[in-house]
Amino acid sequence: MTKPGVTGSTMTARRSAGKRRVARAVWYAKKGIVELRAAPLGLPGAGEAIVRTLFSGVSRGTERLIFNGAVSPSEWQRMQAPLQEGAFPFPVKYGYCATGIVEDGPKELAGRTVFCLHPHQDYFVAPASMLAPVPDGVPARRATLAANMETALNGLWDAGTGPGDRIVVVGGGVVGLLVAYLSARLPGADVTLIDTDKSRAKLAQELGFRFAAPGEAPEDADVVFHASSTSAGLGTAIGAAGMEATIVEMSWYGDMPVAANLGGGFHSRRLKVISSQVGQVSPGRRPRWTYRRRLEAALGLLQDSALDVLVANEIAFEAVAEALPRALAAGADGLAPVIRYP
Repeated sequence: MTKPGVTGSTMTARRSAGKRRVARAVWYAKKGIVELRAAPLGLPGAGEAIVRTLFSGVSRGTERLIFNGAVSPSEWQRMQAPLQEGAFPFPVKYGYCATGIVEDGPKELAGRTVFCLHPHQDYFVAPASMLAPVPDGVPARRATLAANMETALNGLWDAGTGPGDRIVVVGGGVVGLLVAYLSARLPGADVTLIDTDKSRAKLAQELGFRFAAPGEAPEDADVVFHASSTSAGLGTAIGAAGMEATIVEMSWYGDMPVAANLGGGFHSRRLKVISSQVGQVSPGRRPRWTYRRRLEAALGLLQDSALDVLVANEIAFEAVAEALPRALAAGADGLAPVIRYP
């Protein structure tokens, strides 16, 4: 006989969760080495839930730096993911784009698909307050884009973009594509993505904005976003900016020094370069927006099925030790993959 208000399937899930004591997680073990390691898994306590992971997204820019041991010592503390284990440079269990099903926890979350800033792991226990329900109509795979969508949204806030702006985005990774996607939905905005990879042209067309190679970048932009993580890309961004325009630097370079061409017309055009980083809510929104409100807004912005092209590449969790290093290698083709769990 089941307890009132608890279905047989819920009881089964709780018994299953209770029996499971060891999960498996992805660790960056040393430079260039990824391992699957056992992760002791206790029962959820008060205010906690156990989640069976469905997908987790790989944040290629950040995780490539971690994989290569290129996180500056000055950033070891600030770079910690919310539920990270280990410490920089190695070994470290990292990641922040997981979606899964709540198998045990508060009744309002039981059976729900949720997003969590958790490392790559097949089962995990997390505070219920860190689990954001995924809206109806957003598949679990697409919901792994939530953290990157937050980054893109924060970038638009930092830039102060508006209707009718001429906007250029340099760098067609996932973050750059999401920045361009959001920008293209501003009324009357003229948005161009710049990338050396001409295969990004098809993605740009599907997502509703123009594409150009670096040598064909438009000039006189009102706002330029740079997300290529290269000195050449930063030079292209500076060249595309119009008089007194803003260049929003969204790349993270780790411990790599970056050359910036501040000669030519940089000063005479009175250009402004600002940084944008998701670790803080944009100052213009900070008095009213919490991290939770921003995350929920990002999840809501993922309702469009056109965004599925950004999560089309996947690797199996079982194959991650071999497949993830290939995906993080310099010059790897395609967008960052999504890890699919059994």
